[in-house]
Amino acid sequence: MREFDGKALLSALVLFVACAASSPRVNAQSNAPASFNVKHVIGLQAVQHNTKGQATVSKDALTFTSGPTKSDLAISGIEDVQTGVDSQRIIGGTIGTLTMVAPYGSGRFLSLFREKIDTLTIEYRDTNGGLHGAIFTLPKGLASALKAQLVAAGAKASPVPAQEATKP
Repeated sequence: MREFDGKALLSALVLFVACAASSPRVNAQSNAPASFNVKHVIGLQAVQHNTKGQATVSKDALTFTSGPTKSDLAISGIEDVQTGVDSQRIIGGTIGTLTMVAPYGSGRFLSLFREKIDTLTIEYRDTNGGLHGAIFTLPKGLASALKAQLVAAGAKASPVPAQEATKP
C-alpha cells in the first residue's frame, strides 16, 4: 500500500487552480436566456398581481406570458428601466403566515430566513400617453441581463449612479 503523498496532492491542487484561473470567462450577456422566469408584482394591465410567468424581449416589445394571459409593452414606450436587489421570505404564502403563530416565537424566527432576488422596475407610456409603472422580480443575477436586452432593443434607461456602479 502506498503512503499518502501530500506534495503530489498539493501539486495537483495548484495545477487545477492555475487552469481554472486561466480559463476564459464567458460574458454574462452572451449567456442571457431568451426568456426569463419572472413574477409580475404590479403594473401590467390585464395581469393580476403576483403572477408568475415568462418575460421575453423582441425587437419591438417586452412580452409577459402566463398561461393564456399575455401582455405586451412597446419598447418605444419604455421611458426608464431600473434594477435593484431585494429579499423575500423563503417560507411564504399561507404556510408562512401560519408559522407566525408557532409557539415561543419560532414562527418569527422562520420568517428571518430569506432569499435574495432581483427587481426590475419599468416606467412606460401606454398608447394614450398615460404614464405607468410595472415591477417584476427575478432570480438573483438576472435583472441586469433582462435590462441589457431591453436597452439593446431600444428602451431608455437611466444611468447607474457612480456609488452603485462600484458596489460588488
